Amino acid sequence: MLRLMCSLILALLAFPPTAWAEGTVNVLYAGSLVNLMERGIGPAFSKATGDQFRGYAGGSNKVANEIKGELRRGDVFISANPKVDEQLMGAANSDWVRWYILFAESPLVIGYNPSSPFAAAFKTKPWYEVLSGPGIKIGRTDPKLDPKGAFTVELLQRAEAFYKKPGLSQSIIGAPDNPAQVLPEEVLVGRFQSGELDAAFFYSTEAADANISTVQPPAEIDPKARYTVAILRDAPNPTGAERFLTFLLGAKGREVLQEHGLNLVKPALSGDAQTIPHSVKSLIDTAQ
Repeated sequence: MLRLMCSLILALLAFPPTAWAEGTVNVLYAGSLVNLMERGIGPAFSKATGDQFRGYAGGSNKVANEIKGELRRGDVFISANPKVDEQLMGAANSDWVRWYILFAESPLVIGYNPSSPFAAAFKTKPWYEVLSGPGIKIGRTDPKLDPKGAFTVELLQRAEAFYKKPGLSQSIIGAPDNPAQVLPEEVLVGRFQSGELDAAFFYSTEAADANISTVQPPAEIDPKARYTVAILRDAPNPTGAERFLTFLLGAKGREVLQEHGLNLVKPALSGDAQTIPHSVKSLIDTAQ
């Protein structure tokens, strides 16, 4: 009996009944898009369609793992890396995603706090020298749970060769999972703005939304988020999910994306085109 009660409680936590109210679209999205989704796309979508937007943010890999483990349900999934979608595709992954659409990009940048004692150095010295200095407090996300964390490690590894600085990555971040630096994606901006950190790794869209001063590494070594959107298998509200995608990929949605600092790309479809809703596919076919 106790085991049954525990199972019921876990089910309610994972799938709260209020989340599946008629007219509600549940969007599971990359944590780097919190401001965009909650203050931009979400309200604009609700105003345009009458549907209620309900969002859940987290590292893309973390959210994907919750979907696969049936710990989190949703209608739409937005990832910061196409590779995450591919982890949800195919029979071995229960076909949670059958197709996805690439719609925007955002490069990695280093944000620095203007009130930090290191702020002046970011204006006069190479970014990697400042980050290597003693005493600087750096924030980043977990490379195992979030593409941005993996991109941070990738950037520093590329920087070693680009600047001919062996050991540079180790001197800046230590171990990839260094607990002194790693934070959940959805709280990184807040912890940075509170003054707890001197510098942190963000996508340009996050920095633009939060008015964060930044330094951008050379394009030759700078990874970038590549944002994708998909409707999940067994979406509780597939009609609402379709409306959300047509809004996001339409003229008004793309206008909001640009306002929040995202670099738009021509929507590109990957996966099983036969299962994509006609209204969404027509937007891809006519996009410039």
